[in-house]
Amino acid sequence: MPDLFTIGVDFGTLSGRAVLVRVSDGAEFASAEHEYASGVIDDALAGRRLPPDWALQDPDDWIAVLQHAVPAVVEQAGIDPSQVIGIATDTTACTVLPCTADGTPLCALPQFRDRPHAWPKLWRHHAAQPHADRINALAEERGEPWLARYGGRLSSEWELAKGLQLLEDDPELYRAADHWIEFADWIVWRLCGSYRRNRCTAGYKGAYQDGGYPSAEFFAALDPDFADFATRLLDHPLSELGERAGGLTDEAAAWTGLPGGIAVAVGNVDAHVTVPAAQALEAGTMVAVMGTSTCHVMNGDRLADVPGMCGVVDGGISAGHYGYEAGQSGVGDIFAWWARVGFPPSLSAGADGSPHEVLTRLAAEQAPGEHGLVALDWMSGNRSVLVDHELSGVIAGLTLDTRPEDVYRALLEATAFGTRRIIDAFRESGVPVNRLVVAGGLLKNAFLMQLYADITGLDISVIGSDQGPALGSAIHAAVAAGAYPDVDTAAKAMGRVRHGAYQPNPEHAEVYDRLYDAYLHLHDWFGRDTDVLHRLRRIRNDARRSS
Repeated sequence: MPDLFTIGVDFGTLSGRAVLVRVSDGAEFASAEHEYASGVIDDALAGRRLPPDWALQDPDDWIAVLQHAVPAVVEQAGIDPSQVIGIATDTTACTVLPCTADGTPLCALPQFRDRPHAWPKLWRHHAAQPHADRINALAEERGEPWLARYGGRLSSEWELAKGLQLLEDDPELYRAADHWIEFADWIVWRLCGSYRRNRCTAGYKGAYQDGGYPSAEFFAALDPDFADFATRLLDHPLSELGERAGGLTDEAAAWTGLPGGIAVAVGNVDAHVTVPAAQALEAGTMVAVMGTSTCHVMNGDRLADVPGMCGVVDGGISAGHYGYEAGQSGVGDIFAWWARVGFPPSLSAGADGSPHEVLTRLAAEQAPGEHGLVALDWMSGNRSVLVDHELSGVIAGLTLDTRPEDVYRALLEATAFGTRRIIDAFRESGVPVNRLVVAGGLLKNAFLMQLYADITGLDISVIGSDQGPALGSAIHAAVAAGAYPDVDTAAKAMGRVRHGAYQPNPEHAEVYDRLYDAYLHLHDWFGRDTDVLHRLRRIRNDARRSS
């Protein structure tokens, strides 16, 4: 009997990746990547400059991944397409768009093509922060019980803040929309012709708790025209993760080269779908999916309110557990920024390797604390535990002797301190974090992984795949196709992890504890005790608008 396969497709910030996986053991036979032609639209649209903190995407780029990356993996592996029994997808989140009743994005309609609010808002669209502030203030004032499930604050990245911004900035588009839909659900709709709203994004990004969204009265108190937000734009039966959403349509079969009618799994989020791929479904094992940003996800066996977390959702990662999420909005993006602006010609001349490789090598030659710096990892705001995307980065301790590699190392350490702060918040709330598993592109940096072990004090295990989210999607596709009864069983057969790849260096612990104390002092001062970073943001935005 020939081998059977599933395909997982991971839609990231700049590209989409497909992986072909054998159902029996999770062996990856082929992978392919397709970059988005438009990438992140954050500067201009239709010849007009976008306001600060905007980030959009083009849905045509997502379809192109299905048209190029999926056929490529089948061709690379040399298998018959009939051996593929299912396909599943995961996406960035919250990436959300307005569409018509048949799923057409408003940006695809000629009359709305030049309207920014008609386009999908990428997860790192942070221009809705003032709307998030109003939502949080009202929820706290009214004592809304669901607010504690999100650490006391909803993010500007999520569905409610972006939806309120849509209404108040462009009410005509708000009225024209029939659905305010997550990318994760929209792409599944295009694959199988059925709109299935998944439990993961509804819970973490749409504030769906205990069987419903916030009340119409709550939305009306924000804006009378917002009263129908949930009932008109969000309300739809939820599907469990791993369920079959439908069969592949003829149109999608033509895009992908796969047989029509094969199983299409319910949509999922890139970080959450990685947990089964890393065989980390047991309570207390945190998975850090590290890329442009980091998402921290883990199952727990009890419900608790953790200050500053992104959310806790019953069944949000897998059935039978409470799924917890926290995160850092900027990680790899921060390193890329410094490699771009802080890598002088004197280092590049005759250098062996990329700017990242050179800076990492030089940074690794230092002893902990030798650079005399501590940084705050907020260049893209703070997702956890402060939940404030109008905060910005800080580097303290600069002198005339500071070198590029000093700053680079301080930024690497800052992201590890940010993860430690998140772990501390969980533990302080009675939610154990016993083990840390890393997935994502940054696990290839061995020096960075060792820093995380030294700073968190935890053994670091690493996923045994370069395509963790796509592998996780392939696992869900196998369940949707009926090859396994549930995600837990499929994960045991198809997932993989390398345990204890990095252990903390006790000689470094004392120095990093001292640096972490300094980080916490800056964290609380700039994040809670002073509004100086917010004032700087307002001055910048005013200057940009006037120019």
